[in-house]
Amino acid sequence: MRILITGAAGFLGSHLCDRFLAEGHEVIGMDNFITGRAQNLAHLMGNERFRFVRHDVSQYIFVDGPVDGVLHFASPASPVDYLTFPIQTLKVGSLGTHNALGLAKAKGARFLLASTSEVYGDPMVHPQPESYWGHVNPVGPRGVYDEAKRFAEAMTMAYHRTHGVDTRILRIFNTYGPRMRPRDGRVVSNFIVQALRGDPITIFGSGEQTRSFCYCLDEVEGIFRLFMHGDHEPTNIGNPDEFTMKELAEVVLRVTGSSSELVYKPLPEDDPKQRRPDITKARTQLGWEPTVKLEEGVGRTAEYFRAELERGALAPA
Repeated sequence: MRILITGAAGFLGSHLCDRFLAEGHEVIGMDNFITGRAQNLAHLMGNERFRFVRHDVSQYIFVDGPVDGVLHFASPASPVDYLTFPIQTLKVGSLGTHNALGLAKAKGARFLLASTSEVYGDPMVHPQPESYWGHVNPVGPRGVYDEAKRFAEAMTMAYHRTHGVDTRILRIFNTYGPRMRPRDGRVVSNFIVQALRGDPITIFGSGEQTRSFCYCLDEVEGIFRLFMHGDHEPTNIGNPDEFTMKELAEVVLRVTGSSSELVYKPLPEDDPKQRRPDITKARTQLGWEPTVKLEEGVGRTAEYFRAELERGALAPA
């Protein structure tokens, strides 16, 4: 197949490029580097089955030749990023999704939307099944990301129902691993970088709020299976093991051997108190569930960031 991946220079987008190339497919990667990094794709340059196009998908997308699949991963995805780029986040979720779907329709391609567990907001149902409609503040600071993704899901379903586009909706829960940006605002990367530098580990709120952490290669396996064998209804892909922020910090300290202290700061507005996916659908329909335990995944991620530190990439905050 010939596959277009938007947001290809991002953390998950770059791993997806690797996976589709490993399966023998041709990949066109597209990114405007607003949050993606060229170094995430550097190892693919020279691969005859990979082509990179620098482009903002909020503008009209043109790709010559056939396209069999479009995976739309372009979007700021961490709180630091989407609070820094609120308008761009809304535009890539609306205009970008419209353009990517338009390309899929024109090419007769399968379309996969990278949505998020943030569509559930601060959930009143736990764990969160795909049938839960969510509890979201549309005008709060996080609304720019939450509502962009909710709109993108609605647009995807409209193209499926109206134009018969073969669509998938992926709801990603917290994912971590190599190629994350240092201090990108995601808790795993923040904790690891702080621990490796010996800086205090910053916990927001009491530290009792929970998240579920899926290692990137587990996530990519679930995404690949969803693209190949899923249906048009939303599907959660995430790790159902739930940890408090305190527990995550303890794992990071243990794995890195750091003596960093824990410091506490006020909880950001509308920050979800708990988050855990119900992955019954992924288990039954895709035969998928994560296999990498948190301590193992944190260890692999810490090795990546340790190498970044050694080459001078982790400057003080």
